[in-house]
Amino acid sequence: MVFVLKAVQIRLPVRSQGDSQSDNEVMDNITVRQGEDVYLRCKQGDVVTHTAWLNRSSILYAGEDKWSVDQRVSLVTLNQEEFTIKIEKVEMTDEGQYVCAVQTSSRPRTTSVHILVQVPPKIINLSRDRTVNEGSNVTLMCQASGKPEPSISWKSSLGDLASDDEYLEILSISRHRAGTYKCTAVNDIDTDDQTVDITVNYAPTVSEGRDVGVTLGQRGVLECEADAVPEADFEWYKDDRRIFSGIDGVEILNTGSLSKLMFHNVSDGDYGNYTCIAINSIGSSNMSFLLFEPRTVQDGNGGPSGINSHCWLLFIALLPFLLQF
Repeated sequence: MVFVLKAVQIRLPVRSQGDSQSDNEVMDNITVRQGEDVYLRCKQGDVVTHTAWLNRSSILYAGEDKWSVDQRVSLVTLNQEEFTIKIEKVEMTDEGQYVCAVQTSSRPRTTSVHILVQVPPKIINLSRDRTVNEGSNVTLMCQASGKPEPSISWKSSLGDLASDDEYLEILSISRHRAGTYKCTAVNDIDTDDQTVDITVNYAPTVSEGRDVGVTLGQRGVLECEADAVPEADFEWYKDDRRIFSGIDGVEILNTGSLSKLMFHNVSDGDYGNYTCIAINSIGSSNMSFLLFEPRTVQDGNGGPSGINSHCWLLFIALLPFLLQF
């Protein structure tokens, strides 16, 4: 009697461990991937009186009679030559020993085979997205199932941090390590990967301020920009007095990381020192600005420069005519 097992897609050959005509034969282990279909074929020979396929101690088929309640198991062929059954979409629970038992007019014979089911990796336990404060210690965890047992690795989106373990530890995390971290599980069958996003909160840092000169009656704008996570709220002060938008012809416009203090019609009372304070849940930072009235400045040759320089040139042009009087 010859026993043949066929796994769809893999198509692994099944060979006996010997050509012995013993009553009990054991075939090589068979490896099948989860989700594939498997055919178990048992050649009959001689005059068969009874035949059956068994899984461990359970009868799957006894001749044409189906004993298994599993709808995935079906009879393919039963005649004088062979007895073939099919198991669709193999699962881990199908792993184990299968026996073809044949009773002939002369003697009983059995042939057994052990089926091994391989399972692609699947990440089953992963750290959730994290929001932490700068300077905190962070540990990410990734666990996966699969057969063979998958290997696990971590890698950051920046490519400068990695781990060949279930755990990735980041000590005293900085704002520059915020981003996406990918866990990858790999075995001989396939690969699975998932990501974790880390947000790092930090206190505002206000960029160096720029003083602004504005002529009386003109529009003027002071700009304050702050780098912060979460985004900063802004407050403006002149001396110790807080400024509110819409009062005294002043408007405050906040857009993301930028705050603008806008003067629609600059008056004498608007000139002076202003302070911008950026605040979030982690801390605060401030910067001072000067709104001033532009003045005529002497150039290196002793003449005026800036917006009144054209008056000086006009005076020089008219000087000969003035000296005639």
